Amino acid sequence: MSYILITGTSRGIGKAAKNALEARGLKVIGHRSSEADDDSIAANFADPMAAQALWNEALDRSGGDIIAVVNNAGLFEHSSLDSSDIEWLDRWEDTLRINLTASAQLSRYAVRHWQNRLAGKSGERGRLIHVASRAAYRGDSPGHWHYAAAKGGMVAMHKTIARAYAAEGILSFAITPGFTDTSMAGDYLQSRGGVGLLADIPLGRVAQPDEIASIITYCALDAPASMTGAVIDANGASFVR
Repeated sequence: MSYILITGTSRGIGKAAKNALEARGLKVIGHRSSEADDDSIAANFADPMAAQALWNEALDRSGGDIIAVVNNAGLFEHSSLDSSDIEWLDRWEDTLRINLTASAQLSRYAVRHWQNRLAGKSGERGRLIHVASRAAYRGDSPGHWHYAAAKGGMVAMHKTIARAYAAEGILSFAITPGFTDTSMAGDYLQSRGGVGLLADIPLGRVAQPDEIASIITYCALDAPASMTGAVIDANGASFVR
Protein backbone atom coordinates (compact mmCIF):
# COMPACT_ATOMS: atom_id res chain seq x y z
CA MET A 1 0.00 0.00 0.00
CA SER A 2 1.32 3.44 -0.94
CA TYR A 3 2.01 6.20 1.55
CA ILE A 4 1.58 9.97 1.65
CA LEU A 5 3.67 12.16 3.94
CA ILE A 6 1.87 15.20 5.40
CA THR A 7 3.54 17.75 7.62
CA GLY A 8 1.69 19.47 10.44
CA THR A 9 -0.97 16.85 11.15
CA SER A 10 -1.49 17.52 14.86
CA ARG A 11 -4.39 19.90 14.20
CA GLY A 12 -6.28 21.99 11.67
CA ILE A 13 -5.81 21.48 7.95
CA GLY A 14 -3.15 18.81 8.34
CA LYS A 15 -5.26 16.68 10.64
CA ALA A 16 -8.28 17.01 8.35
CA ALA A 17 -6.18 16.09 5.31
CA LYS A 18 -4.80 13.02 7.05
CA ASN A 19 -8.33 11.84 7.86
CA ALA A 20 -9.56 12.52 4.33
CA LEU A 21 -6.73 10.64 2.65
CA GLU A 22 -7.02 7.69 5.01
CA ALA A 23 -10.72 7.55 4.17
CA ARG A 24 -9.67 7.06 0.55
CA GLY A 25 -7.58 4.05 1.52
CA LEU A 26 -4.13 5.64 1.63
CA LYS A 27 -1.61 5.13 4.39
CA VAL A 28 -0.60 8.51 5.78
CA ILE A 29 2.58 9.31 7.64
CA GLY A 30 1.89 12.35 9.78
CA HIS A 31 4.21 14.85 11.35
CA ARG A 32 4.21 17.03 14.44
CA SER A 33 6.84 19.20 16.04
CA SER A 34 7.07 17.00 19.15
CA GLU A 35 5.76 13.79 20.73
CA ALA A 36 5.84 11.21 17.97
CA ASP A 37 3.32 8.35 17.94
CA ASP A 38 2.49 5.35 15.76
CA ASP A 39 0.97 7.60 13.08
CA SER A 40 3.27 10.62 13.29
CA ILE A 41 6.96 11.45 13.28
CA ALA A 42 8.27 14.23 15.52
CA ALA A 43 10.47 16.86 13.86
CA ASN A 44 10.93 20.48 14.89
CA PHE A 45 11.60 22.38 11.67
CA ALA A 46 13.35 25.14 13.61
CA ASP A 47 16.25 22.65 13.57
CA PRO A 48 17.91 22.70 10.11
CA MET A 49 18.41 18.93 10.23
CA ALA A 50 14.82 18.07 11.16
CA ALA A 51 13.43 17.85 7.62
CA GLN A 52 16.10 15.36 6.61
CA ALA A 53 15.47 13.26 9.71
CA LEU A 54 11.73 13.29 9.00
CA TRP A 55 12.25 12.23 5.40
CA ASN A 56 14.60 9.40 6.31
CA GLU A 57 12.24 8.01 8.92
CA ALA A 58 9.27 8.34 6.55
CA LEU A 59 11.18 6.35 3.94
CA ASP A 60 11.87 3.64 6.51
CA ARG A 61 8.24 3.45 7.63
CA SER A 62 6.96 3.33 4.05
CA GLY A 63 9.55 0.99 2.63
CA GLY A 64 10.33 3.75 0.14
CA ASP A 65 6.80 3.79 -1.28
CA ILE A 66 5.91 7.48 -0.81
CA ILE A 67 3.75 8.70 -3.69
CA ALA A 68 3.07 12.24 -2.46
CA VAL A 69 4.27 14.84 0.01
CA VAL A 70 2.00 17.54 1.43
CA ASN A 71 3.91 20.57 2.74
CA ASN A 72 1.41 21.89 5.26
CA ALA A 73 3.26 22.70 8.50
CA GLY A 74 3.51 26.38 9.27
CA LEU A 75 4.30 29.04 11.83
CA PHE A 76 2.12 32.16 12.09
CA GLU A 77 3.62 34.54 14.60
CA HIS A 78 3.22 38.30 14.93
CA SER A 79 6.35 40.41 14.60
CA SER A 80 6.13 44.09 15.42
CA LEU A 81 8.02 46.58 13.29
CA ASP A 82 9.19 48.14 16.56
CA SER A 83 10.71 44.94 17.94
CA SER A 84 14.41 44.96 18.66
CA ASP A 85 16.57 44.23 15.63
CA ILE A 86 17.55 40.79 16.88
CA GLU A 87 14.00 39.84 17.88
CA TRP A 88 12.62 40.92 14.49
CA LEU A 89 15.34 39.00 12.66
CA ASP A 90 14.87 35.87 14.79
CA ARG A 91 11.15 35.77 14.02
CA TRP A 92 11.83 36.35 10.33
CA GLU A 93 14.34 33.52 10.12
CA ASP A 94 12.24 31.10 12.21
CA THR A 95 9.18 31.72 10.04
CA LEU A 96 11.04 31.27 6.77
CA ARG A 97 12.81 28.15 8.02
CA ILE A 98 9.60 26.48 9.20
CA ASN A 99 7.24 27.66 6.44
CA LEU A 100 9.53 27.66 3.43
CA THR A 101 12.96 26.12 3.92
CA ALA A 102 11.69 22.86 5.45
CA SER A 103 9.19 22.56 2.58
CA ALA A 104 12.00 23.11 0.08
CA GLN A 105 14.13 20.45 1.77
CA LEU A 106 11.33 17.87 1.75
CA SER A 107 10.46 18.70 -1.85
CA ARG A 108 14.09 18.23 -2.87
CA TYR A 109 14.33 14.88 -1.09
CA ALA A 110 11.10 13.72 -2.70
CA VAL A 111 12.08 14.80 -6.22
CA ARG A 112 15.45 13.07 -5.97
CA HIS A 113 13.83 9.93 -4.52
CA TRP A 114 11.33 9.70 -7.36
CA GLN A 115 14.03 10.37 -9.94
CA ASN A 116 16.35 7.69 -8.57
CA ARG A 117 13.91 5.03 -7.41
CA LEU A 118 11.73 5.17 -10.49
CA ALA A 119 14.40 5.88 -13.09
CA GLY A 120 13.28 4.74 -16.51
CA LYS A 121 9.63 4.45 -15.50
CA SER A 122 7.18 6.13 -17.82
CA GLY A 123 4.17 8.04 -16.53
CA GLU A 124 3.66 9.61 -13.15
CA ARG A 125 6.26 9.21 -10.39
CA GLY A 126 5.09 11.42 -7.52
CA ARG A 127 3.15 14.50 -6.42
CA LEU A 128 3.95 17.49 -4.24
CA ILE A 129 1.17 19.57 -2.67
CA HIS A 130 2.11 22.87 -1.07
CA VAL A 131 -0.31 24.57 1.33
CA ALA A 132 0.57 28.22 0.87
CA SER A 133 -1.71 31.17 1.61
CA ARG A 134 -3.70 34.00 0.10
CA ALA A 135 -0.90 36.14 1.56
CA ALA A 136 1.39 34.92 -1.22
CA TYR A 137 -0.53 37.19 -3.60
CA ARG A 138 -2.36 39.70 -1.46
CA GLY A 139 0.21 40.18 1.30
CA ASP A 140 -0.64 40.16 4.98
CA SER A 141 -0.82 42.46 8.00
CA PRO A 142 2.04 44.80 9.01
CA GLY A 143 3.03 42.26 11.67
CA HIS A 144 3.37 39.41 9.19
CA TRP A 145 5.89 40.44 6.54
CA HIS A 146 7.75 37.20 7.19
CA TYR A 147 4.67 35.00 6.76
CA ALA A 148 3.70 36.61 3.45
CA ALA A 149 7.27 36.36 2.18
CA ALA A 150 7.47 32.67 3.09
CA LYS A 151 4.20 31.81 1.39
CA GLY A 152 5.10 33.86 -1.67
CA GLY A 153 8.35 31.92 -1.83
CA MET A 154 6.47 28.65 -1.55
CA VAL A 155 4.31 29.50 -4.56
CA ALA A 156 7.34 30.52 -6.61
CA MET A 157 9.13 27.30 -5.60
CA HIS A 158 6.08 25.23 -6.57
CA LYS A 159 5.90 26.79 -10.02
CA THR A 160 9.60 26.16 -10.55
CA ILE A 161 9.25 22.50 -9.54
CA ALA A 162 6.24 22.01 -11.80
CA ARG A 163 8.02 23.43 -14.83
CA ALA A 164 11.29 21.64 -14.14
CA TYR A 165 10.07 18.08 -13.57
CA ALA A 166 6.74 17.62 -15.34
CA ALA A 167 8.45 15.76 -18.18
CA GLU A 168 9.73 13.25 -15.60
CA GLY A 169 6.26 12.58 -14.22
CA ILE A 170 6.77 14.62 -11.05
CA LEU A 171 3.78 16.89 -10.47
CA SER A 172 3.34 19.90 -8.20
CA PHE A 173 0.21 21.68 -6.96
CA ALA A 174 -0.27 24.64 -4.61
CA ILE A 175 -3.27 25.69 -2.55
CA THR A 176 -3.69 29.25 -1.26
CA PRO A 177 -6.31 29.35 1.50
CA GLY A 178 -7.55 32.53 3.08
CA PHE A 179 -8.63 32.45 6.70
CA THR A 180 -9.39 28.91 7.83
CA ASP A 181 -11.07 27.90 11.08
CA THR A 182 -8.00 26.59 12.88
CA SER A 183 -6.56 27.63 16.21
CA MET A 184 -3.77 29.49 14.40
CA ALA A 185 -6.20 31.53 12.29
CA GLY A 186 -8.56 31.97 15.22
CA ASP A 187 -5.90 33.78 17.21
CA TYR A 188 -5.24 36.04 14.25
CA LEU A 189 -8.91 36.82 13.67
CA GLN A 190 -9.28 37.79 17.30
CA SER A 191 -6.23 40.04 17.13
CA ARG A 192 -7.67 41.82 14.09
CA GLY A 193 -11.10 42.49 15.56
CA GLY A 194 -12.79 39.10 15.48
CA VAL A 195 -15.94 38.74 13.41
CA GLY A 196 -15.56 42.26 12.05
CA LEU A 197 -12.87 40.93 9.75
CA LEU A 198 -15.49 38.76 8.03
CA ALA A 199 -16.77 41.87 6.27
CA ASP A 200 -13.80 41.47 3.94
CA ILE A 201 -14.92 37.97 2.90
CA PRO A 202 -17.83 38.01 0.41
CA LEU A 203 -18.74 34.43 1.34
CA GLY A 204 -19.37 35.69 4.87
CA ARG A 205 -17.35 33.04 6.68
CA VAL A 206 -13.88 31.56 6.87
CA ALA A 207 -13.06 28.19 5.31
CA GLN A 208 -13.31 24.97 7.28
CA PRO A 209 -10.33 22.60 7.53
CA ASP A 210 -12.33 19.87 5.81
CA GLU A 211 -12.79 22.12 2.78
CA ILE A 212 -9.07 22.65 2.36
CA ALA A 213 -8.48 18.95 3.06
CA SER A 214 -10.79 18.06 0.17
CA ILE A 215 -8.63 20.16 -2.17
CA ILE A 216 -5.48 18.51 -0.86
CA THR A 217 -7.04 15.10 -1.46
CA TYR A 218 -8.03 16.07 -4.98
CA CYS A 219 -4.52 17.28 -5.79
CA ALA A 220 -2.90 14.20 -4.26
CA LEU A 221 -5.13 11.61 -5.92
CA ASP A 222 -7.50 12.92 -8.57
CA ALA A 223 -6.18 16.03 -10.32
CA PRO A 224 -5.16 15.30 -13.92
CA ALA A 225 -1.48 15.58 -14.74
CA SER A 226 -2.17 18.56 -16.98
CA MET A 227 -3.02 20.57 -13.85
CA THR A 228 0.57 20.47 -12.62
CA GLY A 229 1.72 24.00 -11.79
CA ALA A 230 -1.77 25.12 -10.79
CA VAL A 231 -2.42 27.34 -7.78
CA ILE A 232 -5.87 26.79 -6.31
CA ASP A 233 -7.45 29.65 -4.33
CA ALA A 234 -9.81 28.99 -1.41
CA ASN A 235 -10.52 32.31 0.24
CA GLY A 236 -14.25 32.99 0.01
CA ALA A 237 -13.62 35.53 -2.82
CA SER A 238 -11.70 37.81 -0.44
CA PHE A 239 -8.98 37.93 -3.06
CA VAL A 240 -9.79 37.19 -6.69
CA ARG A 241 -6.98 36.96 -9.23
